[in-house]
Amino acid sequence: MKLHIITIGKPKLSYAIAGFAEYTARLGRLHDLQVTHIADKHNDTEHILKVAENAHKVALAIDGPQKSSQELANFLNKRELEAREVCFMIGGPDGLPQEVIDASETILGLSKLTFPHDLAMVVLAETLYRSSTINTGHPYHH
Repeated sequence: MKLHIITIGKPKLSYAIAGFAEYTARLGRLHDLQVTHIADKHNDTEHILKVAENAHKVALAIDGPQKSSQELANFLNKRELEAREVCFMIGGPDGLPQEVIDASETILGLSKLTFPHDLAMVVLAETLYRSSTINTGHPYHH
């Protein structure tokens, strides 16, 4: 399955750089993974949607509906059957532009808690890895 993570900016804090690298490396062993970091100055609808075109767009939004790990695993299974790239988009510290959220097929909230931008990237990568291991029967998710 093709997964694409788009972030506005790169992780800057050492723990986030290490965590994001660890979980994207793990995720890359299970999926055809692409990561795109868009410069802060291009946190606009045109740039984000151009990178995500033709993919099933998943907008990360603080007030978006949340899924359990199993529900996200089921979501990934359904998208895999569509044979279409799935693109998870994390906006900048102020989130994604509303136009990007409106153009997305799915809106997802990571938590009702507010995370620092760097930590949100790590949480997304770990969450995708966890749900993917559920689908492969790997014991990581226990």
